[in-house]
Amino acid sequence: MKKTLIATVVVFLAWEALDALIHGMILGGAYASTPALWRPRGEMKLLLLLLTAFATALCFCTIYAKWIHPRGIQTGLLFGLWFGIALGLGMGFGSYSVMPVPSSMALAWFLGRTVEGVVAGLIAAALIRD
Repeated sequence: MKKTLIATVVVFLAWEALDALIHGMILGGAYASTPALWRPRGEMKLLLLLLTAFATALCFCTIYAKWIHPRGIQTGLLFGLWFGIALGLGMGFGSYSVMPVPSSMALAWFLGRTVEGVVAGLIAAALIRD
């Protein structure tokens, strides 16, 4: 359990850093050009967003620790890739199907989540060993 909790914290921190890069630097202009789609900064539920990210990291690491065998870098990479694709499809193209966001934003969301999944898989593989 200790390894899983440590991996969860590291995955969460990695995702937050990647989110700052993806949403702050790469997509910042796209968000600024579509202000009607987003809550004003003061109304955003940032604590809920952080709690959701931490809970997702905990789910990811728990699934890896309890049900992924044999463990290793290749397994972690593949698990992270598939997990990231699943999250990316929902966030990117699922959101695109119901929101008037640019297709480039949907693609960036999909690719960003996929990369985040791969990074999480590598972290989990490095920290949660048999």
